[in-house]
Amino acid sequence: MAAPAYPAWVRRWVSGQWRNKKRPPALRPSRPLALADKVANRREQLSEATCITEMSVMMACWKQNDFNDAPCAKEIRTFYDCVAKAEAFLGSKPNQNHLQSAVASVCAVGALGYYNGSLAVTEAGAECLNWTEFPDYVQQYPDRGLGDHNYCRNPDGGTTPWCFYRLVSGAIGWANCDCNQGAVRLAEDRGVELYFNGLWGTICADHWTDWDASVVCRQLGLSEIGTAGKKSHPGPWPVPLHLQSANCHGDEEALLLCAYQEAVSGACNQGSAVVTCVPPEGVGAPLRIVGGKESFEGRVEVYHDGKWGTICDDQWDDRDAEVVCRQLGLSGTPKALSWAHYGQGSGPILLDEVQCSGNELSLDQCKKSDWGQQNCDHIEDAGVSCDPFTEGTVRLAGGRSPSEGRVEVYYNGDWGTVCDDGWTDLGAQVICRQLGFSGPAAVASEGDYGAGQGFILLDDVACVGTELSLLDCPHSNWGQHDCSHAEDLGVRCSPESNTVMDGSLGPPVRLVDGESTKEGRVEVLLHGQWGSVCDDDWTDRDAAVVCRQLGFSGTAKARAMAYFGEGHGPIHLDNVECNGMEHTLGQCATPDTRIHSCWHTEDVGVICDYVEEKVPDIRRTGPESGVCGMRLLHRRKKRIIGGNKSLRGSWPWQASLRLKGFRRDTRLLCGATLISSCWVVTAAHCFKRFGVDVRRYLLRVGDYHTGVKDEFERELPVERIVLHRNYWAGSNDNDIALVRMRGREGHCLSFNHHVLPVCLPDRRERQDINRQACIISGWGDTGKSYSRTLLQGVVPLLPREDCEARYGRKFTNRMICAGNLSEDKRVDSCQGDSGGPLMCQRPNGRWIILGITSWGYGCGRKDSPGVYTKVSKYVPWIKKVTKLK
Repeated sequence: MAAPAYPAWVRRWVSGQWRNKKRPPALRPSRPLALADKVANRREQLSEATCITEMSVMMACWKQNDFNDAPCAKEIRTFYDCVAKAEAFLGSKPNQNHLQSAVASVCAVGALGYYNGSLAVTEAGAECLNWTEFPDYVQQYPDRGLGDHNYCRNPDGGTTPWCFYRLVSGAIGWANCDCNQGAVRLAEDRGVELYFNGLWGTICADHWTDWDASVVCRQLGLSEIGTAGKKSHPGPWPVPLHLQSANCHGDEEALLLCAYQEAVSGACNQGSAVVTCVPPEGVGAPLRIVGGKESFEGRVEVYHDGKWGTICDDQWDDRDAEVVCRQLGLSGTPKALSWAHYGQGSGPILLDEVQCSGNELSLDQCKKSDWGQQNCDHIEDAGVSCDPFTEGTVRLAGGRSPSEGRVEVYYNGDWGTVCDDGWTDLGAQVICRQLGFSGPAAVASEGDYGAGQGFILLDDVACVGTELSLLDCPHSNWGQHDCSHAEDLGVRCSPESNTVMDGSLGPPVRLVDGESTKEGRVEVLLHGQWGSVCDDDWTDRDAAVVCRQLGFSGTAKARAMAYFGEGHGPIHLDNVECNGMEHTLGQCATPDTRIHSCWHTEDVGVICDYVEEKVPDIRRTGPESGVCGMRLLHRRKKRIIGGNKSLRGSWPWQASLRLKGFRRDTRLLCGATLISSCWVVTAAHCFKRFGVDVRRYLLRVGDYHTGVKDEFERELPVERIVLHRNYWAGSNDNDIALVRMRGREGHCLSFNHHVLPVCLPDRRERQDINRQACIISGWGDTGKSYSRTLLQGVVPLLPREDCEARYGRKFTNRMICAGNLSEDKRVDSCQGDSGGPLMCQRPNGRWIILGITSWGYGCGRKDSPGVYTKVSKYVPWIKKVTKLK
């Protein structure tokens, strides 16, 4: 049988010669690397795949977690090289269904970094084949431990060793070997178990700390905060003792990345280590969705008291589904499903009578039964769909080819048909254009593609033929019609023109969510939907083509990592490669538009007609000078949870306290506020966990997008940390600290339009500030993740009696509270904003720091305003420490 003819880009990719480069496309280890239409790329799913030709396309069916050989109802294509293991499948994201047993990317390796053990079976128990049966592979990777043996190896540099093995059918397959070195799991009693040198075992509790426990919780994906405990063993230990101590700093991603010490026989006196993982306040217990055919749908399961369990569907509705989707970070149309729509669970039923308003950040914040209190069976397990389709998406069904069929449109979570009253070939051309077909189009005869089922969603559609999509045409209200399914609209498009990236024009392009019409997230109209572009290999050359297509002729700058926010529809393009001379994005070299390996956190953006700002050196240094509290950019206002992205340079005194990592990277720990050239003010509780060792921290100023190096961004080492003398970790009172950057006396950094100090308040600040429109800012918790772009939110200051009524004696005269008490206004500072500013504007236009984000009950909760350290109470102390006048 002749091998099928595949597109040239597929042949180049599988052979490793991507556009004449001797490598596959640039891929990142932090996300899945598979080429697939859906997230169905886990390596174990490929282990049973049968390859017929040397370079074949597997037509595999998605059936829950397996590829199988059954006839395909829904086709998923995956490209796989049967001779040389396809590099596309060397990585994957952590499977959120396995939070209790996360595996660190650590394996036993030899001196050159390659596995050299004697393991010779796959994870599924199949015996490995001798490497001499694959001489081409041995020659391709010399000196990588391949030879006359069948031991697992990782000659291609992957983190996990693997081997070839023979399937039952006689075909050759490959699979990972059992290299779980470093995996952790929690026993029923929360005891920590570590997979080490081929065995599950425990850790001695003699030197077990909260920092060690926090690393375990982070590795399991349960939370960032862990509490250490211990359990005694009066008799013989049931499992081996692996580690004498972990010696973690608390910021490691996995236990074996700590400076651990292996166990010494008989030297453990305090029993074995126990962990309690505490979800951050406002985040809620971990959730997962399982049993769905797509990654955005499934049975809802919640983690509590060391177990995964289901939720009963009593009172379960779309508002509950919205909260679940938000907590999981899934956009789209939330839809609740009942009666075990995605199959029955097998564990405990943990929740019942869930009643969310739809605005909550997590299921924990919703009204519900007590844990375990329910009267349900698993036939009532609740499910959700967080469908990513956008309203107005169209598809063709019932045709003999992809270019013809019955027209179906997506609205309010459902697919439905369109009545054919008044349709002409010009209208059919709009449908075909939306689907990416150009050329002639025709309305089909009634009944050609069968009668649809379900809703008839549109009638009396009057397209003139020039519209870009169906929703641009006048039509009746959704769901209003006088038709039957015998009148369902069908169309025939020109199949030969279904290459939307060819031609002189290419697909329409637009910019979204920028500060002006010349910048924003890049979105492309393909297959009837606006979608984003992934930032793999995205450069200024690509940005230049986008700007040229939009009519701009100046300098173009590329922006990556969702610089202008995350999109909500499909991701249409990846690995775009323009030479910079093209007139439209459609003329650039681009792989198959259905295939990518990205998330919306990687959406690209552009800035057109970019003009590089000159950096003025404003050398005045104190809040007493003429520059404090001035916003030299963006004097206009632009209306954190319920908050909005700020404009670049809006809050030039915004700083961040960064915790150093072990790979020279840093991560956001707390917000901070610049008050002079050398000093910032922040919250004392920010140092509760990691102490006041200045070597652990850096201060970042001039930042806007945490993942992109901004033009005015600087990171400076810390020279001194001063906690208020009356602060102690068991209280929220006196929650203020000063941090000095390293530099010569009085001048650590230069001011510019993006880096300026805020004004300190007077000790008795006048009451003529606008108390109803104070601002909080930061990169804090938005309900699904920490924002990459600086956020802002408007909050009113509240009367003292309202704060005392809510918080009682915990609220002192050294605090103020601000926020909205009503349920429909949910602006509040959250975990990542700790230490950040609460700012108010004086009548003269200058901004003062009135408060420092300190504490509260949850994030954006009704009747739970944020509490802030009252800065005016500490002005004498601040001036004494900093020597400011």
